[in-house]
Amino acid sequence: MIGAQRNVTESRHRLARRIFFGQRGELRQHYREGMEDQLGALGLALNAVVLFNSLYIDAAVKQLAADGFPVTDELLARLSPLQYDHINFLGRYTFTRPAAPGLRQLNDPHTGDETDNGEDE
Repeated sequence: MIGAQRNVTESRHRLARRIFFGQRGELRQHYREGMEDQLGALGLALNAVVLFNSLYIDAAVKQLAADGFPVTDELLARLSPLQYDHINFLGRYTFTRPAAPGLRQLNDPHTGDETDNGEDE
């Protein structure tokens, strides 16, 4: 149980390092309040990634269950919102309000096509 918790903590730190100032992991501010602001922004970005992943994992699991895939408790226990391979950490970001509230469409696993609607995660 301790090993499992350690793995979760290490995954969180790995994601934080990936987000944190272009993988440099440097506090760039020279005064305490600036460092606190920088760490607060890191926490906000980290929480946004976890929320984004949680919403899409939930949608994907529901879709799999609706398609008849056997979604077991053992499978669900192995899912983690701390994954980040699908997230572009570098580049330009646009934040627009969607026309309709909700999530963007999931990729179709049967075609292997990734739908690109012009949005960055």
